Amino acid sequence: MGLGGSWSEDGLSGADIDAAERAVHAALDIGITWFDQADIYRRGKSEAVLGEVLHSDPGLRGRIKIQTKCGIRLGEAGLEAYYDLSKAAILERVRGSLARLRTDFVDLLLLHRPDPLLEPAEIAEAFTELAEAGQVREFGVSNMSAGQLASLRANLGVPLVVNQLEMSLHQRAWVEAGILVNQAEGRQYSFPDGTLEYCATHDIRLQAWGALAQGRYSGRTGPELTDADRATAELVAAIAKEQDSTPESVVLGWLMRHPAGIEPVIGTADPARIRACGDAARQAARMDRPEWYRLLTAARGAPVP
Repeated sequence: MGLGGSWSEDGLSGADIDAAERAVHAALDIGITWFDQADIYRRGKSEAVLGEVLHSDPGLRGRIKIQTKCGIRLGEAGLEAYYDLSKAAILERVRGSLARLRTDFVDLLLLHRPDPLLEPAEIAEAFTELAEAGQVREFGVSNMSAGQLASLRANLGVPLVVNQLEMSLHQRAWVEAGILVNQAEGRQYSFPDGTLEYCATHDIRLQAWGALAQGRYSGRTGPELTDADRATAELVAAIAKEQDSTPESVVLGWLMRHPAGIEPVIGTADPARIRACGDAARQAARMDRPEWYRLLTAARGAPVP
């Protein structure tokens, strides 16, 4: 989302393209080969600037995988935003994404948000057309519950391979909803029951957006931070120093240590911060249960029940 400059209607600048190239190569330097996009990011400029990077390096497309999303309309029909997962909209938006990305196909297409007016049969037709045309290789969703996934899967002719959800050490509803079963405190968490388990049972990979928690444990400052945030940042920094690692890698390692096999999506376009994530897999592999719970307890600001 950070690629492409501002959210204005202005076109891409040379500086935007240079910044995108630096971000892409920083990612490649630490072994990242999946790039997450959406048709609305920077009002299309995020896809467009990645397309410029691909165009300037013809061999790059064969080395990376691209996923993008559709389903949100911004600033249309007199509305600030609304959802549209009609067949016509899906096909239209994918055509636009392919043009901006300057590629013949995307490796994965996600439905960005649940549309209350979606018709599963229409989505099935759109997915079938896109797959048969070779424009999309795999399909998934974002921000959907187990029930929504089950309804879609019952009507589709292709598998759903990914569900992308907001998950981090800060946005912990996905953990808290399970810990606080049969606890009054659990009512404040709306994460849909059984979603992690459903995804695991049906081989649907979990991706975490917001995985770095907007930097609140890796250098962010400001009056909005709570005592728990500051205590967690201190613990993260101590672990990083002890392990000769970085706070970013510790925060991501905590997510990746979970047996659900969570794949963090790194939202930053800062090359230094991207590279700081390069030790995440090692941190996940060596993190023991007590350390995982120490981080959770610090972020909660209270022991588990």
